[in-house]
Amino acid sequence: MLEPVSAQPLPRVSPERQAQMRRKWLTAALLVAPFTLVYLIFLIYPTLRVIQLSFTNADLAGIGNFIGFKNYIDLLREPTFWTALLNTVYFILLTAIPNTLLGLGLALLVLRLKRLRNVVLAAFFLPYVLPVSVVTNIWTWVLDQNFGLLNTLTGSSIAWFQDPVWALPAVAFVTIWWSVGFNILLFIAGLQSIPTEIYEAASLDGASGGRLFWSITWPSLWPITSLILLLQLIAQFKIFDQIYLLTQGGPFNKTLVMLLYSYQQGFQQQHGGYASTIGVVLMIIILAVSGIQVKLLNRGGNS
Repeated sequence: MLEPVSAQPLPRVSPERQAQMRRKWLTAALLVAPFTLVYLIFLIYPTLRVIQLSFTNADLAGIGNFIGFKNYIDLLREPTFWTALLNTVYFILLTAIPNTLLGLGLALLVLRLKRLRNVVLAAFFLPYVLPVSVVTNIWTWVLDQNFGLLNTLTGSSIAWFQDPVWALPAVAFVTIWWSVGFNILLFIAGLQSIPTEIYEAASLDGASGGRLFWSITWPSLWPITSLILLLQLIAQFKIFDQIYLLTQGGPFNKTLVMLLYSYQQGFQQQHGGYASTIGVVLMIIILAVSGIQVKLLNRGGNS
């Protein structure tokens, strides 16, 4: 019969070792403390406060009474909310995927340049560092109905930011022009990280052109592409600046998006609790859609 194995006593840690471990933990805690404090004050607390206000009829100052889920029920019954949500989704469709594909295409073209590569890359990236006020002023002039550069060259008289059909696509175009430089930079970093030996081996096997792209370049770029799509999705869900400066949500709410709707309810109508409800619903939608997108992109990358 097997004899029972006696439990071995755990080795004792010397007091000096314990003191050394405590000093390490204390040092780590002190280094992390400033970031943790800022994170709690400027992110966690405001988030919890907004969630708490969404269950009240508070005004802009945050003073009000608890009313339960009334704000959420009223919001789901409000046609303007659904208009803002649909406009936001439409804006995402106009910008997220086109911006990603355009960034990839321009990155491939930039890397093919033998001369002036850095100059061209800087020209594409320059709009990204401009403030949104400068960007909107530029395109307000270029797309002006009466003396705008585009209408003058084409002989048309379209009021791009006041037309019910063209207003949101025009804002989407401005957004892509403004932000595509960042995508180009990320794609170039991804392309330059692919080992040239892989292309050389594939060329020896007879692969060329499109075959190299679909078999080597695209699979190698999938992590970067997934990241860019996720960043684009989150950024476009939170679209506000361009809409506010270019269209103010008009005409006829054709460019009204979620954050602008929340701004109108909070700062113009003084409905702080209702505006907080819109913010909470938008946060839930972003988290849900981002989670679904991450799962789909990871599945696509592993297939």
